Amino acid sequence: MLLTQSVNAQLFSKERIRNLDNIDKKRLSYGYTLGVNSYSFNFDYVQDKKDILVEKSTGFNVGLIGNLRINEYLDLRLEPTAVFNTRTITYDESYFTGFEYTDSDLTREIRSTYIHIPLLLKISTKRLNNFKPFIVGGVSTALNLSSNENNPDDNSNGQFRIKKNMYFYEIGFGIDFYLYFFKFTPSIRGIFAINDELVRDVDPNSPWTGNIHSMKTQGIFINFTFQ
Repeated sequence: MLLTQSVNAQLFSKERIRNLDNIDKKRLSYGYTLGVNSYSFNFDYVQDKKDILVEKSTGFNVGLIGNLRINEYLDLRLEPTAVFNTRTITYDESYFTGFEYTDSDLTREIRSTYIHIPLLLKISTKRLNNFKPFIVGGVSTALNLSSNENNPDDNSNGQFRIKKNMYFYEIGFGIDFYLYFFKFTPSIRGIFAINDELVRDVDPNSPWTGNIHSMKTQGIFINFTFQ
């Protein structure tokens, strides 16, 4: 409630007192971020079959921020973040034509714990009273601590395998709010994998992986940053 009142006062009142007037003049600055995320998969198929369904859930993330000021409008940011998420994929029965299967074979739960490290360029407008909109974009890498890439078992033994190392490009936008004691920044950002995440089963005709040409993570982050 206090935050909402402060933001309303700064955006819509005639008061022009600038909070934290020198905070953006620091060459290096630091902060932390909390947020939620929603991950999915983008599938490309070998043959035209019914889509594999992805049931998304809301995960959470927490991280640190290192900000390098280039000039009044440009900043370079490094944001190492721990990301937690779960997805469930469901196959249509047509994938198992000619195979014996049970209901449990139609679904796979994929739990992911990423160490996500984006390098981002932040492009800001001129500061307006006590807020400043911006867009942000860049590239990132992620290490999946939950990966079972090297597991000798595959889906025939109930193991859906995904790779450990991932690469992404990212784009988003947000607004810096200059409050009395700190700078608060809500932002939204989309991430899109560059490389294929799927580890194929030993059997090239596997009903779980045989028809998948590529499986790439995509997701949305809603972050709240404090500096």
